[in-house]
Amino acid sequence: MANIKSAKKRILVNDKKAERNKAIRSSVKTAVKKVYAAIEAGDKDAAKDALLKATSSIDKAQKKGVYHKNYASRKISRLNLAVNKMA
Repeated sequence: MANIKSAKKRILVNDKKAERNKAIRSSVKTAVKKVYAAIEAGDKDAAKDALLKATSSIDKAQKKGVYHKNYASRKISRLNLAVNKMA
């Protein structure tokens, strides 16, 4: 356990940031799952709506520093590809 005041504060701040990042990652995963669920169901309109929401949540996570920009753009690209493959 840390003895120095600043080290104790860092532990608290890092825990807070980890909780925030975990919540953001979880919401992104949920949004992505909704896109894939709509694709599986064959509902193109629902897939496009879910894609917009998922893209927005991934972009927000990237801006907050939760995801790297390349990871975020790759994720969005793959989601777009999956929705566009629906016929």
